[in-house]
Amino acid sequence: AKLFLDHKTLYFDVDPFLFYVLCEVDDRGFHPVGYYSKEKYSDVGYNLACILTFPAHQRKGYGRFLIAFSYELSKKEEKVGSPEKPMSDLGQQAYKPYWASTVLDFLLNQSDESSLSIMDISKRTSIMAEDIVFTLNQLGLLKIIQDVYFIAADRKLLERLAQKYPIKEPRVDPSKLHWTPFLTDVKRDKFSIHSKKPSVEAQENRGAGGF
Repeated sequence: AKLFLDHKTLYFDVDPFLFYVLCEVDDRGFHPVGYYSKEKYSDVGYNLACILTFPAHQRKGYGRFLIAFSYELSKKEEKVGSPEKPMSDLGQQAYKPYWASTVLDFLLNQSDESSLSIMDISKRTSIMAEDIVFTLNQLGLLKIIQDVYFIAADRKLLERLAQKYPIKEPRVDPSKLHWTPFLTDVKRDKFSIHSKKPSVEAQENRGAGGF
């Protein structure tokens, strides 16, 4: 990556990292077109450390594909994750549209609930809550009423925004992902979705004798 990224700095050896290499396949075999690295264990919940699409293969959607793949692995791990911060300008250009399209797609097509919390969205998408708050704020969907945040948007607004931030090809097919995560103690892992607090609605249902 240092060959192509001017801002890239080298502080660590490669031993603490896992590397996922994306290849194109033809009759002559496999040809690397990009990769991303990930810490084997991150104290701050990073699910991606460095990402690169080789210059000859840019503008094909491979960077977005690798970002989506990193979140699919987080789902397999049953964790929420976020890219290593601070992000570069190029990193922000890649992640902002991905977060926007993913959150909008979830609100439009993957959620049947009439009331959702940011933590509910985080659990289902594996995007860290602070990144969801940032995205909703950028989209103008986050309202503050008496110091409390609310997601406020009708379906027409969501559809209009979804046209601006569409889900692009190529997509990751989770059914084709055969990967076993390194399991840690859920109770001690603050990034596990099982350690996240339930939504306000769920707490109210429990208090009223619900599930």
